[in-house]
Amino acid sequence: MAILVNQDTRLIVQGITGHEGLFHAGQMLAYGTNILAGVSPGKGGSWEMQEKIPVFDSVKLAVEATGANTSVIFVPARAAPDAIYEAAEAGIGLVVCITEGIPVLEMLRVSAYLQNRKTRLIGPNSPGIISPGIAKVGIIPGHITTRGPIGIISRSGTLTYEVLNALKRSVIGVSTCVGIGGDPIIGNSFIDLLPLYEEDPDTDKIVLIGEIGGSDEERASEYITNNMTKPVVAFIAGRISPPGKRMGHAGAIIEGSSGSAASKIQTLENAGVKVARHPEEVVDLIA
Repeated sequence: MAILVNQDTRLIVQGITGHEGLFHAGQMLAYGTNILAGVSPGKGGSWEMQEKIPVFDSVKLAVEATGANTSVIFVPARAAPDAIYEAAEAGIGLVVCITEGIPVLEMLRVSAYLQNRKTRLIGPNSPGIISPGIAKVGIIPGHITTRGPIGIISRSGTLTYEVLNALKRSVIGVSTCVGIGGDPIIGNSFIDLLPLYEEDPDTDKIVLIGEIGGSDEERASEYITNNMTKPVVAFIAGRISPPGKRMGHAGAIIEGSSGSAASKIQTLENAGVKVARHPEEVVDLIA
C-alpha cells in the first residue's frame, strides 16, 4: 500500500501543453504513473506524448471520458485558482498544485471553497507526491528514492530531495513522500496527513520536514502527542534565521518567538520527536 498515490491513481495533467506540464508529464509517464488525459482549454481533441495522451478542453470532459480521480496542476499562478476550482467541481478527489506565486488572498478563497468539498488539495508550491516504485504525481525525481517503510511529509522541496537522497544512500526506503508546500495558505497540512501514515501498514516511521514560519509544526506536535503510535523524526530548517525576515518561502516569516525554529524544535521534542540538526542526521535518527 501507499498513501494518496498508488496503483489506483488515475491522473490528468492540467496544463499539459505548456513547457513544464509537457516535460513533467513525460517524467511521470516514464515512471509508471497512470496518466489518462491532459487538459488545456482550446486544445481539446489533440494528443500529447506521441499520441498516447488525449487532451481535453476541460477537467469535466476529461473525467467523464476517463474516470480520472487525481489531477496535477502545471498552470501559471494567475490561472491556478480557477484550475483548482475546476478540478473540484469535476469531482476530482486529489489535486496536486505545483504552481508557485499564487496570491494569499486567492488561496484564502480557494481554502474556503474546498471546506465544503471532498477534494483533497496538496500545495500549492508543492513538489508533489511519490510512492516509490508505484507512481509519482509532480516533480520529485524518481531516481533519488527507493521503496521502503519511511513516510515523509515536507514543507520544503529542496530539503525533501536532500533527505530522500540521504535515505537512499543509506539503503533506507520510503513508503510515500508528500511535499505539502511552504506557502502561508496551503491545502493539506501535517495534521491532515499524519493520520494516513498512522493507518498505513507499509509505513513504520515518519519524517517531518518543517521550517520557520507559521504554526503547522506546533499543531503537528500536539497531534503526535495525542494520536500517533509510530515514531516520528523531524528536521526544522532556519535555525539561524533572524526574526521578522522572510527566508525563501512566502510562509517563512517569524515574529518574536512565534514561528521560530527554536520554538518548533522545543515543541516537537516535548512531543517525543527526535529532531535532527541537519538533513543528513535524519538517517541516523531513523536508524
